[in-house]
Amino acid sequence: MNEALRRAMAEAHVGDRELAEQCGVDVKTIGRWLTQTGRVPRARHRWAVCKALGEDEAVLWPVAAKKAIKVGPDREVVSVYPYRSGCPASLWRSLIGNARRELTFAGYTNYFLWLEQARFGKELGRKAAQGCRVRFLLGDPDSDLTRTREQDEDVALTLSTRIRVTLAELEKIKGQSGIDARYSDGHAHLSVFRFDDDMIVTPLLTHSVGHDAPTLHLRRHQDDGMFDRFASHVEELWNRGTPVWEGETDGQA
Repeated sequence: MNEALRRAMAEAHVGDRELAEQCGVDVKTIGRWLTQTGRVPRARHRWAVCKALGEDEAVLWPVAAKKAIKVGPDREVVSVYPYRSGCPASLWRSLIGNARRELTFAGYTNYFLWLEQARFGKELGRKAAQGCRVRFLLGDPDSDLTRTREQDEDVALTLSTRIRVTLAELEKIKGQSGIDARYSDGHAHLSVFRFDDDMIVTPLLTHSVGHDAPTLHLRRHQDDGMFDRFASHVEELWNRGTPVWEGETDGQA
Protein backbone atom coordinates (compact mmCIF):
# COMPACT_ATOMS: atom_id res chain seq x y z
CA MET A 1 0.00 0.00 0.00
CA ASN A 2 1.29 3.47 -0.93
CA GLU A 3 0.36 5.02 2.43
CA ALA A 4 1.69 8.45 1.46
CA LEU A 5 -0.60 8.59 -1.60
CA ARG A 6 -3.57 7.27 0.37
CA ARG A 7 -3.03 9.85 3.11
CA ALA A 8 -2.59 12.71 0.63
CA MET A 9 -5.85 11.77 -1.12
CA ALA A 10 -7.69 11.64 2.20
CA GLU A 11 -6.31 15.02 3.32
CA ALA A 12 -7.23 16.59 -0.02
CA HIS A 13 -10.69 14.94 0.07
CA VAL A 14 -10.07 13.48 -3.40
CA GLY A 15 -11.43 10.01 -4.20
CA ASP A 16 -10.18 7.41 -6.68
CA ARG A 17 -12.60 8.37 -9.44
CA GLU A 18 -12.01 12.13 -9.10
CA LEU A 19 -8.23 11.65 -9.17
CA ALA A 20 -8.51 9.38 -12.20
CA GLU A 21 -10.46 12.07 -14.06
CA GLN A 22 -7.93 14.76 -13.19
CA CYS A 23 -5.01 12.57 -14.29
CA GLY A 24 -6.66 11.18 -17.42
CA VAL A 25 -6.41 7.52 -16.38
CA ASP A 26 -8.81 4.69 -15.58
CA VAL A 27 -10.00 4.44 -11.98
CA LYS A 28 -8.47 0.95 -11.82
CA THR A 29 -5.09 2.53 -12.45
CA ILE A 30 -5.49 4.63 -9.31
CA GLY A 31 -6.21 1.42 -7.44
CA ARG A 32 -2.98 -0.13 -8.71
CA TRP A 33 -0.98 2.97 -7.70
CA LEU A 34 -2.42 2.62 -4.21
CA THR A 35 -2.14 -1.12 -3.69
CA GLN A 36 0.83 -2.40 -5.71
CA THR A 37 4.04 -1.92 -3.77
CA GLY A 38 6.70 -0.18 -5.81
CA ARG A 39 4.28 0.83 -8.58
CA VAL A 40 5.46 4.20 -9.92
CA PRO A 41 3.32 6.09 -12.48
CA ARG A 42 4.78 7.77 -15.52
CA ALA A 43 6.24 11.22 -14.95
CA ARG A 44 3.30 13.10 -16.49
CA HIS A 45 0.89 11.20 -14.27
CA ARG A 46 2.99 11.80 -11.16
CA TRP A 47 2.96 15.53 -11.89
CA ALA A 48 -0.80 15.50 -12.41
CA VAL A 49 -1.33 13.71 -9.08
CA CYS A 50 0.95 16.17 -7.26
CA LYS A 51 -0.96 19.09 -8.76
CA ALA A 52 -4.34 17.57 -7.87
CA LEU A 53 -3.36 16.76 -4.28
CA GLY A 54 -1.02 19.68 -3.56
CA GLU A 55 1.73 17.26 -2.55
CA ASP A 56 5.43 16.90 -3.32
CA GLU A 57 6.53 14.09 -5.67
CA ALA A 58 9.34 13.13 -3.30
CA VAL A 59 6.74 12.43 -0.61
CA LEU A 60 4.43 10.31 -2.79
CA TRP A 61 7.09 8.44 -4.79
CA PRO A 62 10.51 8.81 -3.13
CA VAL A 63 11.97 6.06 -5.35
CA ALA A 64 11.24 8.09 -8.49
CA ALA A 65 12.63 11.23 -6.90
CA LYS A 66 15.81 9.39 -5.90
CA LYS A 67 16.37 8.13 -9.46
CA ALA A 68 15.99 11.66 -10.81
CA ILE A 69 18.32 13.23 -8.25
CA LYS A 70 20.80 15.74 -9.56
CA VAL A 71 24.54 15.30 -9.13
CA GLY A 72 25.67 18.94 -9.36
CA PRO A 73 25.81 21.64 -6.68
CA ASP A 74 22.03 22.09 -6.94
CA ARG A 75 21.32 18.43 -6.11
CA GLU A 76 19.88 19.45 -2.74
CA VAL A 77 17.15 21.56 -4.34
CA VAL A 78 13.98 19.46 -4.33
CA SER A 79 11.48 22.12 -5.43
CA VAL A 80 11.28 25.85 -6.10
CA TYR A 81 8.20 28.03 -5.56
CA PRO A 82 7.95 31.68 -6.70
CA TYR A 83 5.84 32.39 -3.59
CA ARG A 84 5.73 30.72 -0.18
CA SER A 85 1.95 30.67 -0.49
CA GLY A 86 2.43 28.35 -3.49
CA CYS A 87 4.20 25.76 -1.35
CA PRO A 88 1.48 23.18 -0.52
CA ALA A 89 0.25 23.14 3.08
CA SER A 90 0.29 19.35 2.77
CA LEU A 91 4.05 19.44 2.19
CA TRP A 92 4.56 21.38 5.43
CA ARG A 93 2.26 18.92 7.18
CA SER A 94 4.15 15.86 5.92
CA LEU A 95 7.55 17.36 6.76
CA ILE A 96 6.42 18.19 10.29
CA GLY A 97 4.76 14.83 10.74
CA ASN A 98 7.75 12.83 9.47
CA ALA A 99 10.41 14.65 11.52
CA ARG A 100 11.93 12.52 14.26
CA ARG A 101 14.99 14.44 15.50
CA GLU A 102 14.56 18.15 14.90
CA LEU A 103 11.98 20.79 14.12
CA THR A 104 13.36 24.32 13.87
CA PHE A 105 11.12 27.22 12.88
CA ALA A 106 13.33 30.23 12.21
CA GLY A 107 10.77 32.56 10.70
CA TYR A 108 10.55 36.10 11.98
CA THR A 109 6.93 35.60 13.10
CA ASN A 110 6.07 31.93 12.29
CA TYR A 111 2.49 33.20 12.42
CA PHE A 112 1.25 31.42 9.29
CA LEU A 113 1.98 27.98 10.75
CA TRP A 114 -0.74 28.38 13.37
CA LEU A 115 -3.21 29.33 10.64
CA GLU A 116 -2.38 26.66 8.07
CA GLN A 117 -1.59 23.64 10.24
CA ALA A 118 -4.54 22.18 12.15
CA ARG A 119 -3.82 21.46 15.84
CA PHE A 120 -0.27 22.67 15.33
CA GLY A 121 0.42 23.15 19.05
CA LYS A 122 -0.72 19.63 19.90
CA GLU A 123 1.45 18.22 17.12
CA LEU A 124 4.49 20.06 18.48
CA GLY A 125 3.78 18.71 21.95
CA ARG A 126 3.47 15.20 20.57
CA LYS A 127 6.74 15.54 18.68
CA ALA A 128 8.58 16.83 21.75
CA ALA A 129 7.21 13.97 23.85
CA GLN A 130 8.64 11.54 21.30
CA GLY A 131 12.11 13.06 21.70
CA CYS A 132 12.09 15.51 18.79
CA ARG A 133 13.86 18.80 19.46
CA VAL A 134 11.50 21.72 18.78
CA ARG A 135 12.85 25.28 18.48
CA PHE A 136 11.40 28.64 17.49
CA LEU A 137 13.54 31.63 16.50
CA LEU A 138 11.45 34.82 16.55
CA GLY A 139 11.87 38.52 16.08
CA ASP A 140 11.41 40.70 19.16
CA PRO A 141 8.00 42.39 18.78
CA ASP A 142 9.27 45.51 20.60
CA SER A 143 12.57 45.94 18.75
CA ASP A 144 13.51 48.86 16.51
CA LEU A 145 14.10 46.41 13.66
CA THR A 146 10.55 45.08 13.94
CA ARG A 147 9.16 48.62 13.84
CA THR A 148 11.29 49.41 10.78
CA ARG A 149 10.09 46.29 9.00
CA GLU A 150 6.49 47.11 9.86
CA GLN A 151 6.91 50.43 8.05
CA ASP A 152 8.44 48.60 5.11
CA GLU A 153 5.62 46.04 4.93
CA ASP A 154 2.84 48.57 5.56
CA VAL A 155 0.10 45.99 6.12
CA ALA A 156 -2.88 46.03 8.49
CA LEU A 157 -1.82 42.93 10.46
CA THR A 158 1.48 44.22 11.77
CA LEU A 159 4.65 42.22 12.25
CA SER A 160 4.61 42.71 16.03
CA THR A 161 1.01 41.49 16.21
CA ARG A 162 1.88 38.34 14.24
CA ILE A 163 4.83 37.67 16.54
CA ARG A 164 2.64 38.08 19.62
CA VAL A 165 0.12 35.59 18.23
CA THR A 166 2.93 33.03 17.98
CA LEU A 167 4.15 33.90 21.47
CA ALA A 168 0.63 33.43 22.86
CA GLU A 169 0.37 30.01 21.21
CA LEU A 170 3.81 28.98 22.43
CA GLU A 171 2.87 30.06 25.94
CA LYS A 172 0.34 27.21 25.98
CA ILE A 173 3.06 24.58 25.46
CA LYS A 174 6.13 26.22 26.97
CA GLY A 175 6.19 23.84 29.93
CA GLN A 176 6.78 20.86 27.64
CA SER A 177 10.34 19.59 27.81
CA GLY A 178 12.10 19.91 24.47
CA ILE A 179 10.26 23.03 23.22
CA ASP A 180 12.17 26.31 23.33
CA ALA A 181 12.09 29.75 21.78
CA ARG A 182 14.59 32.58 21.38
CA TYR A 183 14.55 36.10 20.01
CA SER A 184 16.90 37.07 17.18
CA ASP A 185 17.15 39.84 14.60
CA GLY A 186 19.59 38.04 12.31
CA HIS A 187 16.91 36.33 10.26
CA ALA A 188 14.73 39.37 9.59
CA HIS A 189 14.99 38.86 5.84
CA LEU A 190 15.62 35.12 5.66
CA SER A 191 13.37 32.42 7.11
CA VAL A 192 14.66 28.87 7.53
CA PHE A 193 12.48 25.95 8.60
CA ARG A 194 14.20 22.63 9.31
CA PHE A 195 12.63 19.16 9.51
CA ASP A 196 15.47 16.65 10.13
CA ASP A 197 17.20 16.52 6.73
CA ASP A 198 14.58 18.58 4.89
CA MET A 199 14.44 22.36 4.93
CA ILE A 200 12.28 25.17 3.57
CA VAL A 201 14.06 28.48 2.97
CA THR A 202 12.38 31.80 2.15
CA PRO A 203 14.46 34.93 1.43
CA LEU A 204 12.22 37.95 2.03
CA LEU A 205 12.09 40.66 -0.62
CA THR A 206 11.79 44.41 -0.05
CA HIS A 207 8.23 45.64 0.60
CA SER A 208 6.98 42.03 0.73
CA VAL A 209 5.47 39.86 3.44
CA GLY A 210 6.46 36.26 4.05
CA HIS A 211 3.82 34.55 1.91
CA ASP A 212 5.10 36.49 -1.13
CA ALA A 213 8.70 35.33 -0.65
CA PRO A 214 10.37 32.95 -3.14
CA THR A 215 10.75 29.55 -1.51
CA LEU A 216 13.15 26.61 -1.77
CA HIS A 217 12.59 23.06 -0.55
CA LEU A 218 16.01 21.56 0.21
CA ARG A 219 17.04 18.04 1.20
CA ARG A 220 20.49 17.28 2.63
CA HIS A 221 22.73 15.13 0.41
CA GLN A 222 26.27 16.31 1.10
CA ASP A 223 28.60 17.95 3.60
CA ASP A 224 28.92 21.74 3.40
CA GLY A 225 26.21 21.95 0.75
CA MET A 226 23.33 24.42 0.67
CA PHE A 227 21.49 22.60 3.44
CA ASP A 228 24.47 22.64 5.81
CA ARG A 229 25.21 26.30 5.13
CA PHE A 230 21.68 27.39 6.00
CA ALA A 231 21.70 25.06 9.01
CA SER A 232 24.94 26.65 10.27
CA HIS A 233 23.40 30.09 9.83
CA VAL A 234 20.45 29.11 12.04
CA GLU A 235 22.70 27.52 14.68
CA GLU A 236 24.75 30.72 14.91
CA LEU A 237 21.61 32.81 15.36
CA TRP A 238 20.28 30.38 17.95
CA ASN A 239 23.52 30.55 19.95
CA ARG A 240 23.40 34.36 19.89
CA GLY A 241 19.67 34.53 20.60
CA THR A 242 17.93 35.68 23.75
CA PRO A 243 15.64 33.13 25.50
CA VAL A 244 11.96 34.02 25.37
CA TRP A 245 11.32 32.24 28.66
CA GLU A 246 13.33 31.93 31.85
CA GLY A 247 14.66 28.47 32.62
CA GLU A 248 15.08 27.51 28.96
CA THR A 249 15.93 23.82 28.42
CA ASP A 250 17.98 24.50 25.24
CA GLY A 251 15.68 22.32 23.19
CA GLN A 252 16.78 19.04 24.75
CA ALA A 253 14.00 16.59 25.48
